[in-house]
Amino acid sequence: MTKALHISGVHSKVSSEVAAYARKKIGLLDKYAPKKAAQSMHTEVKLKEEHAKNKLSCTCEVIMHLPHATITIHEKSTTMFAAIDQAEDKLKIQLKKYKEKHAQPRLHRRVLARLRRKG
Repeated sequence: MTKALHISGVHSKVSSEVAAYARKKIGLLDKYAPKKAAQSMHTEVKLKEEHAKNKLSCTCEVIMHLPHATITIHEKSTTMFAAIDQAEDKLKIQLKKYKEKHAQPRLHRRVLARLRRKG
């Protein structure tokens, strides 16, 4: 679980149900990051509700600070829970890309070491 996860509401209060849901969904995304990055990662979740022309629009903005990058995701939906789900899906994809780029290539070192021994 992410150690530093800050959930805040923009121009509104965040209910305990929505905060718990965001903590459950976004707080568990550290397993997609490399171990060293997950230890120093901190995440900000900003939740916003807008009323325009009798329609409710909910926005979830997630800013994830990692050692060599910052990942920012904006998602809009009709409910706050759907916006959090969409943000989670996009964050998974971005964290997998980050891990491919910044993780230690241990497997490749092992394969190269075996090839050097044989050759």
